[in-house]
Amino acid sequence: MKLPPLGFGLGLRKEHYTTIIDTTPDVDWFEILTENYLVDGGKPLYFLDQICEKYPVVMHGVSMSLGSVDPLDIGYLQQVKDLAERTNARWVSDHMCFTGVDGINAHDLLPLPYNEETIKHVSNKIKQAQDFLGKQILVENASTYITYKQSEMTEWEFTAAVAEESDSLMLLDINNIFVSAYNHGYDPLEYLDGIPVERVQQHHIAGHSQYDGYIIDTHDHDVVQGVWDLYAEAIKRYGEVSVMIERDDNIPELPELLNELQIARDIFVANIDTNKVTEHV
Repeated sequence: MKLPPLGFGLGLRKEHYTTIIDTTPDVDWFEILTENYLVDGGKPLYFLDQICEKYPVVMHGVSMSLGSVDPLDIGYLQQVKDLAERTNARWVSDHMCFTGVDGINAHDLLPLPYNEETIKHVSNKIKQAQDFLGKQILVENASTYITYKQSEMTEWEFTAAVAEESDSLMLLDINNIFVSAYNHGYDPLEYLDGIPVERVQQHHIAGHSQYDGYIIDTHDHDVVQGVWDLYAEAIKRYGEVSVMIERDDNIPELPELLNELQIARDIFVANIDTNKVTEHV
């Protein structure tokens, strides 16, 4: 079951710790990168504890490796569970991918073949993670650059099927849909139409790097107009969904990200069906 929406958020980055604590900017919530805080003490947790006193937070990880044939790392999941309790995280998310095999971490989000066998495998891993954590998790669509001959369906059909089979929620990354649609030559609106509304809990919006004939999901530029346009279409389909600006490199001063967050608010107001707005906005 979907959780109450949080509004408009930002990814929490160390460059902004002091500014956030000193000025309490107009942000509804922050998303933290899980692996940055799986530590015993130190400055990251010192600042995080203070920010959690002021704002709701959610957790976003890159290490569950839900598509790998390796078993889930129970030690890692325990750390995630402990951090979620410490921060009172509203939800926990990770990616529809695998990050390694035979205990080797590739430190990348590797794509999966889209077929029935993979649906069952990934769904079972998600169920195991949810049982251990005691809550539904959000699974994000990763940007992709290759496809598999073993794929039997579209990415959106696969993603929707996994969400239904595992009874998980979705972190639907608007930029990743834009990137993958460009790279593979499909219509991003068809992707939006293929995702069940009742599963979408959160959106990411981010920038990327455009090259000759392809796009790389770098999260180090401003959001481009095409992604904003796709976000507007997502609002029309999904209604009120928690959304955040995701910036991982070339981090600007906080006011610049707040300006992008205001664009997201303005687009929401211009495109939302007021019948879909709840009391949480």
